[in-house]
Amino acid sequence: MKQIVLITALLALTSPGFAQNKSDTFTGEIMDKPCAEMGSHANMMKQEGAKDAKDCTLKCVKSGAPFALFDPATKKVYVIDGKDKVEPYAGQHVQITGTYDDSTQLLHVKSIAPSSK
Repeated sequence: MKQIVLITALLALTSPGFAQNKSDTFTGEIMDKPCAEMGSHANMMKQEGAKDAKDCTLKCVKSGAPFALFDPATKKVYVIDGKDKVEPYAGQHVQITGTYDDSTQLLHVKSIAPSSK
C-alpha cells in the first residue's frame, strides 16, 4: 500500500499541471497590457501622442495599465508581476527568465536582458 501511495505522489509531482511554475525563457516586447492585447502601439500612440513605443508604454502604465510581455510569434500576452525589473526595458525586445503562473496568469521575472527581434 505504501508503494502505491509513493508512486501516486511521484506521478502527481511530475505531471504537467503540477509543474506550472517551472522556470523558463520568454521572448518578446515589453509593452503595456492594452497595447500588447492589440499587438501594436499604433492606436494608442495616436490617442496619447506618444513619440515611440517606450513613451507609449510608460504613459499607459502611468495611467494604470500593467506591464506585459508580448510574444509576436505566438501572439501571447504575459502580464508581468511587478514593474521594477522591466520598467527600464519599456518598448524594447527582451528575453526574460522567469516563471509563468497559470493560476494567477502572471509572469514572475527572475532576470531580463535585451534581445534582438
